[in-house]
This record gives sequence, structure tokens and C-alpha cells, in this order.
Amino acid sequence: MGEKIDIEKLMSYSDDLVEFLKNEKDMNHLSNCVQQSNGLTSGCRSDHAKLLTSLQGYHKMIEACKQKIEEAANAEVASDADIHLLQSELEEEIQREALLREDFRVITSQIKDLEEQTSFVEDRRQLLDKLQRDQIKTQMKLSMYASVTNIIPDLTRDSKISGHIVEKEKKAVEKFEFDSHEMDTCNAIWKVITR
Repeated sequence: MGEKIDIEKLMSYSDDLVEFLKNEKDMNHLSNCVQQSNGLTSGCRSDHAKLLTSLQGYHKMIEACKQKIEEAANAEVASDADIHLLQSELEEEIQREALLREDFRVITSQIKDLEEQTSFVEDRRQLLDKLQRDQIKTQMKLSMYASVTNIIPDLTRDSKISGHIVEKEKKAVEKFEFDSHEMDTCNAIWKVITR
């Protein structure tokens, strides 16, 4: 009973706890965000793999066109029309490759953004888990303090220190209230408790 409690810190912590309890939706929202982020990441990776396969296919086609152009240039019977046709095919394939590279860059950027979001959401989830563990500890401490001191604090008022003193043997509940700026609040509370 000789240990003193810092009422200001307890009140501040209790207020933070009450605000957290009001926003239970945060955990559900974060879980939904993680699930959606995982789905988007999986879809982007699948698109990424398909684009890589397409890109490799176009590289092979470009190489085949280059080889045909070289063969046509080396062959004595190759006509200008054949060479022109092969060059136009090569230019089309190069344009397709450029478009695929742009798509590849966009998808890579999206995957990076999703991974950053996933990391952020995971950090928030861990923080919420820690806050929930801290909340349980605080509730247990408040319950212990209430059973030791028979005081149930009123945490809804910032300007005053107030609550109820419960005396089980007498089946009585007495309300108390002190100005939080008074210097001797702790002694005043002990006087009320020991009456």
C-alpha cells in the first residue's frame, strides 16, 4: 500500500485505452486489407509471369526474323520485296516488345507498391496486437487496483479525478471527486479510502 500511483499517467493511459476500444473496426479493416493485398499480389505475379513468357516468345521471334533477314541478304535469289517484308515484321515485333516492356514495368511497379502496402499493414497489425496485449494488461492492473483499494475510477472526465469507492461488507458505494490540479490529491484519496 506504500506504492504511489502516478494518476496523470494512469488517466492518460486509460483515455488512450478507451479510444482504442472505440475503434475495434481497425483490426478487421487491416485483416481485410491484408487479404485483398495478398490476392492482388498473387494476381500481379501471375500477370508478371505471363508477360515474361510472352516477352521471351517475342525475343525468339525477333531473333528468327533477324536470322531470316541475314539468310535473305546472303541468298542470291532474295528479292527486295522479301527483305522489305522481313524488315516490316521485325519492326512490328520490336514495337510489340516495347509495349510488353512497358506493361512489364507497370506490373513490376504495382507489385512493389503492393509489397510496401503489405509490409505497412503487417506493421499495423503487429502494433494492434501489441495494443490489445497492453489493453489486457491494463485491464488486469485496473481490476487488481480496484480489488486492493476498493476504488473504481471514472475515466471519462479529464478535468477531475473521480470514481466510486465500493465497500462490499457494508454494501455501500460512495462517489468521490477531486480537482486534478490539487497538490495533495493522493492523500485526499487515501483519507476517503481509510474512513
